[in-house]
Amino acid sequence: MQPQHDEPTGLVVLWVSRDPEAARNMALMYAKNSRLKGWWDKVHLLVWGPSAELLAWDASLQEEVADCMAVGVTVLACRACADRYGVAEALEALGISVQYTGEPMTAYLKGGWKVLSV
Repeated sequence: MQPQHDEPTGLVVLWVSRDPEAARNMALMYAKNSRLKGWWDKVHLLVWGPSAELLAWDASLQEEVADCMAVGVTVLACRACADRYGVAEALEALGISVQYTGEPMTAYLKGGWKVLSV
């Protein structure tokens, strides 16, 4: 039996790994299926740290992120990280919102969102 929720439930998939297999077979797969199958009402993928550089240069991961966005996953990237790796413009060109994410992450945590990190 599924628990009942009065308010929408939210999940943040915090993607920090430079490992493309972890991205493909966990972070992106779970984020996408969470929306497709209705496991979570809201799903945000937060690209933080080395994952920003990986995503900027890996075309197959870019396609998978686009698929996630197409099914309703909100994708954000950490501006500080993207700037450090020199990839902010590349991520923005993919349609990703590149912003400082310390405050949004804090709001997720304080707001009761579940956070899954890979």
